[in-house]
Formats: sequence, C-alpha cells, structure tokens
Amino acid sequence: MIYGYARVSTIDQDLSIQHAALTAAGCTVVRSEKVTGTSTEGRQELATLLQFLREGDTLVVTRGSTGLPVLCATCRTSSTTCGSVASP
Repeated sequence: MIYGYARVSTIDQDLSIQHAALTAAGCTVVRSEKVTGTSTEGRQELATLLQFLREGDTLVVTRGSTGLPVLCATCRTSSTTCGSVASP
C-alpha cells in the first residue's frame, strides 16, 4: 500500500496542495497534521502512520518535510520504501 504524510507548521497554513500532490503520486491513504517543530516528536498522525506500515509498503512525503532522513531510516529498518514528491 502507498501511504502519504503531509504536514504544515502552523494552523494558518493549508494542506490541500500537499494532499493533491500525494494523491497524484498514488497514495491511497494520506495522514496529515498541523504541528510545528524540527523533529518528528509529538507528531501523533505520523506515529499512527508509522504503525500502519508493513513490509512492502511505501511512505511518501512532500519534499522539504522536516525529518525526512529520519523517516527514510525508519522505513529501511521496517522493509518499507520511503519517497518524496514536490508540492507546487
């Protein structure tokens, strides 16, 4: 399965562009949240998504997402694939 993760750092920002990019990339499930910070700590939607990942799944995030290297490392250890897409 292909999962997507979208995040913005303030409640004033819109997630729709990221959602559209992730859907266009083939993500069948997209989790999103509005959380500030430079680490992956405190991101409940991301934690939930990582629990869903199984061997053979793919996690796609929008390019520039904070924590992308950590997410990709997590994917490698769980035999899943990590990728990114550009959002306009």
